Amino acid sequence: MRNWILGLAAVLAVFPVLGNEPFPGTVPLVEELPLDEVMLRGMEKYVVRETRRQADARMERWLERLGDPATAAAKVQEQRELLREYLGVVDQRVAPQGLEYVASTESPATLAESAAGRATAVRWQVLEGVTAEGLWLRPAGAPVARVIAIPDADWTPEMFAGLQPGVEAISQLPRRLLEAGCEVLIPTLINRDYQFSGNPTVKMTNQPHREYIQRQAFEMGRTMIGYEVQKVLGGVDQLSRLNEQQQVNLPILVVGVSEGGVLAMHSAALDPRISGCLVCGYMRHREDLAAEPIYRNVWRLLTDFGDAELAAMIAPRLLVVQACAVPEVSGPVQAVPDKVGKGAAPGAIWTNTLALVRKEVNRAGKYYEALQVPEKLIFWSSGEGDGPAGNEPAWGEFLQGNSLMAGAETKWELKRAIDDGNGRQKRQVNELVDFTQNLMRQSHHVREKLWSKGSRDSVEEWGKTADGFRKLVWNEMIGRLPEVPGIPPNVRTRKVLENEQYDGYEVLIDVQPQIVAAGILLWPKGIRAEEKRPVVVCQHGLEGVPVDTITRVGDGAKYYSGFAHELATRGFIAYAPQNPYRGENRFRQIQRGVNPLGLSLYSFILPQHQKTLDWLKTIPQVDPSRIAFYGLSYGGKTAVRVPTLLTDYCLSICSGDFNEWVLKNVTVDDNPTYMFTGEYEIYEWNMGHTANYAELSYLMTPRPFMVERGHHDGVSYDEWVAWEYAKVRRHYAELGLADKTTIEWFLGPHKIHGVGTYEFLHKHLNWPGTK
Repeated sequence: MRNWILGLAAVLAVFPVLGNEPFPGTVPLVEELPLDEVMLRGMEKYVVRETRRQADARMERWLERLGDPATAAAKVQEQRELLREYLGVVDQRVAPQGLEYVASTESPATLAESAAGRATAVRWQVLEGVTAEGLWLRPAGAPVARVIAIPDADWTPEMFAGLQPGVEAISQLPRRLLEAGCEVLIPTLINRDYQFSGNPTVKMTNQPHREYIQRQAFEMGRTMIGYEVQKVLGGVDQLSRLNEQQQVNLPILVVGVSEGGVLAMHSAALDPRISGCLVCGYMRHREDLAAEPIYRNVWRLLTDFGDAELAAMIAPRLLVVQACAVPEVSGPVQAVPDKVGKGAAPGAIWTNTLALVRKEVNRAGKYYEALQVPEKLIFWSSGEGDGPAGNEPAWGEFLQGNSLMAGAETKWELKRAIDDGNGRQKRQVNELVDFTQNLMRQSHHVREKLWSKGSRDSVEEWGKTADGFRKLVWNEMIGRLPEVPGIPPNVRTRKVLENEQYDGYEVLIDVQPQIVAAGILLWPKGIRAEEKRPVVVCQHGLEGVPVDTITRVGDGAKYYSGFAHELATRGFIAYAPQNPYRGENRFRQIQRGVNPLGLSLYSFILPQHQKTLDWLKTIPQVDPSRIAFYGLSYGGKTAVRVPTLLTDYCLSICSGDFNEWVLKNVTVDDNPTYMFTGEYEIYEWNMGHTANYAELSYLMTPRPFMVERGHHDGVSYDEWVAWEYAKVRRHYAELGLADKTTIEWFLGPHKIHGVGTYEFLHKHLNWPGTK
C-alpha cells in the first residue's frame, strides 16, 4: 500500500498507521495513488484543458478584432507589437549599409553562375555584433522581385539553391526563383548539429545549436525564432534599401520550408513591407507545442497567437500554404562521444497530416473572410501532404499571385570549390552566443534601474512599492494561474505516522479542478487546546517527496538531515509539502506545456502553497502570524519565489540554492551553469531583465530572510553567492532591518546544516530553543 510509510517507520522508530484516522477538522483521505502522482496527473490534464480553452478564446477575440474595418488595421498593429515582445524581437537593428561580400584572395565571393544569374557569398549586419550570412542570387537581367528564401535549419543555403546535393530539384526554391527573374537572399540558419554547443574549456553538450542558444536567450527575454526573424527582417531592410537606391518598387517576398516556414510566417506577420509569403511544411495548430523542439518555445504565445493568427496578421497580403514533407527530427542526437554531455531536451519535428494543416488553414480562412480577402489565402497539398516542397499547384499560385512567371530550368557552373559551411556555422552560433552573454553581463544595470523605482525611505514606503514588484514578478516572469473562485479546500487527511514526539498526517487539498496540494503534517504531541504555535514549512528539493525531509537515514537524510523531524521534536509544527518537480522529464514537459500559456511550474506551486496556508491558519493551535518557510535545493528555489510573493509566510530560509541566478542559468564559461545540464525547464522568461535572487529577496522585506550555504556545495561558487547576497544585506540595512537577515557559511556540501538556521527560526518565531 504506502510503502514509504513502512520504510520511514524502520528508520525513525515510528509506528506506521495504515488506517484512515483524519486530523481534527478534516475528512478521511482514501486516495490510493501516491499523492505526487495525483498532483502530476491533475496538472497534465490542466495543460490540455487550458490550451484548448485558450485556442477557442483567442479565435473569438481575433474575430472581434477584425470585425470593424475602421479599426482592424490599428488593432492588428497592436498585436504585432505584442508578438515582437513575445519573440524577443526588441533590439534595434543596425541600419542597412549594403550587403557585404564574403571573400578572400583564395576564395572569391562568386560561387557559381548559370544562364539565369549568379550566386555570391554575402553577409549583412543585423544587431550589434550579429550578422546574417548566406547567398545572394542575382538574375542576369533586371530583377522583377526581391525574395528572402529561408531553408530548413539542416539545409545550407548552397543545398537550398541546388549548388550542393541534399535537396531535390523541385524543392530548390531559390534557384527556381532566380530562373523566374527574382533576386534572392538566402540566410544561413542555426542548424541542429551540436558541434559548437558548449565551451571546450568547460563542457560540451548534445544540445542542438538551436537549443543551446534558445536556453540562454529565453532567460534574457529573447528566443531562437526571434533572433532569426531579426536576420530575415535585416534582409528586408537591405532589399528595401536596394529598392530606394535603384528607385524601384519591386515586391519583397518570403518563402520558407519547415524551420524556414516558421521564420517566413513570423516575419511576414511582423513586417508589412513583405508583400507575399509562401510557407511549405509548417502551418498547423500549435496546441502540442511542448512536443516540438524547445527552440520553438515562446512564452505566452498561445494566449494570443497560433498559426492562424499569424496568418491574420499577414492578411490582406498573399499567403500560400503548402502541406508537404519536411526533414523529420526524432529528437536530439544521443550517440555522442563520452566527453559530450547528454542534456538536450526532447522534441520532434514531423510531417503534418493533411487534415491537421487543412484545419488550421480553415481557421485562418475565417480571418481572411472577416477582412473580405478570402482569395488571398491559398492552400494546396503536395501529394497527400507528404510530397516535396515546391510542388505544383502551390508554386504556380505563388508565382501568379505575385505577377511572376516560371523560367526555364538551368544548371549551375561552379566557379570555386564549396566547403561544408562549418566555419560559417561556427561564426553564426558564436555571434548569437556572444550577443546573449553580453545581455547577461549588462542585465544587472537594467534590473538596478527597474528596482530603483522602489522607495527605501522607510519600511512603510518600501511596502507600498513592493506590491507592484510582486505583481510584476508574478504576472510577467512566473505567470499567474487563472483563478477559479468558489473551490472549497476539501481537506482530506489520514494519520500515517506516530511516535512519542509527534503524529504524522498525509494531507490532500483541492486548489482548482484537478489541481491539488499535498504534504505531510507533523503534529507535536502535547499541544494544549489554547496554545498558539509556530509552523515551519519544510520543502524538499528536485525529485523529492515530503518523507525525505523527515527521515534520518538513507539517501534523503544526507541532504535533508531530517530537518522536518528535528523541528517537530523541538516543538514546532512542521509541514512538508509535495511540490511537483518530480518525475524527471514528466514535470519538465508540464513546464513546456504551460510556457506558451504564459505560465510556469511556479504558477501552480504558488496557489498550492496559498491554499495550504489558508488551511493551516484555520487550525486553532496554529499562530497564523508565525508560519515560516525553509527549503533546500529546488526547495531553496521555492524559498525565493513563494514566500516573497505570499505574504502569509512570515520568514524564509533559502538553503543550497541562493545564487547569482541569472549568471548560473546563462553563462557558458563556468561549471555551475545549467547550460550543460538536462534541467531544460529551469529557464524563466526574461528573468535577467526582471528579477535576480537579490531582487526577489527584497520582496521578503520587512520579514526575516536567511541563506544557508555550504562551501563545497556545487550549485554555485561562494563568490557568486556572496555577490548576490551582499545586495540583500545592503537592502535590509538601508531599511534599518539588518538584524532580520543573515547568511550562514559552513564547511560542507549541498545539505541542510541546521545550526544557524535553527537559531534563526527560534529567534524570529519566538519559540524556546530547547527540544
